[in-house]
Amino acid sequence: MDVAFRPGGEKLSVPNDRRGITRLVRTISRLTPECVVLEASGGYERRLLERLAEEELPVALVNPHNIREFARASGRLAKTDAIDAAVLAHFAEVMKPELRRLPDPETRKLRALITRRNQLVRMMTAEQNRQLQALESVRAGLAAIIRCLKKQIAVLDKQLAALIRATPAFRQKADLLRSAPGVGPVVSATLIGHLSELGTLNRKKIAALVGVAPFNRDSGRMKGKRAIWGGRGDVRAMLYMSTLAAVRLNPSLHAFHSRLRSAGKSPKMALTACMRKLVVMLNAMLKVGSRCSEERTRPVKLIAATAPT
Repeated sequence: MDVAFRPGGEKLSVPNDRRGITRLVRTISRLTPECVVLEASGGYERRLLERLAEEELPVALVNPHNIREFARASGRLAKTDAIDAAVLAHFAEVMKPELRRLPDPETRKLRALITRRNQLVRMMTAEQNRQLQALESVRAGLAAIIRCLKKQIAVLDKQLAALIRATPAFRQKADLLRSAPGVGPVVSATLIGHLSELGTLNRKKIAALVGVAPFNRDSGRMKGKRAIWGGRGDVRAMLYMSTLAAVRLNPSLHAFHSRLRSAGKSPKMALTACMRKLVVMLNAMLKVGSRCSEERTRPVKLIAATAPT
């Protein structure tokens, strides 16, 4: 790991193992930093992030894309680990990123189970697609793998349900979320684990955090087409499937979807707007601790077809 300090400009390089992390944390602790910024790197930063949080040091985790754009804006086109460390330190000094709090052990366990389940579902989908085009000589092997994956997914579903039942905070949130039409056990677990801010932010911030808030693209007299951007992809994917059911079960969402389609909006655009409306509704439910009323969950006939993302 390459480390850079501001404003002094000192540099340090340590191995990304237990001994190197211990040495780095001791060095940082002596300096009493204002903020320690890490670049998200697919999990390689996790051990250091957890150790810094345990030592109660102020730490922030930032998107590598933002760092690269900041480097280009600063005139640094070359890219090495040492240069990236210096850019990270400069970024922290200028932008003052929001500090990150490490989730509690139950939330980390819930996230791990959800992430593993998503991985297995993607693997099973890939095997099922291969099975459709496979020759007869290999279909038996594909079928065996698919059966194994289904069993593993079922085991994870039981573990998720048990963890939520055993954790009072999770159980209370799941009870509220699952009262909404279209929100099942997997969707509620995903929202609890990967969208812990649900119920604490206002409607605009929670929609932007999920990635279903449209952003303007205007300049002068030109009015560009608004589009969603960023957000949490895993949460948005689950919310998409949930909304497919919600627009059929919830009369208000159904009416909203039909109104958008009648106004000429494309199926995907109308469904994205319903996704935003649904997450705002779920956010309000958790904020006030209110269940979705039964009168709003009667099935309706949905005629307009929607295309999956």
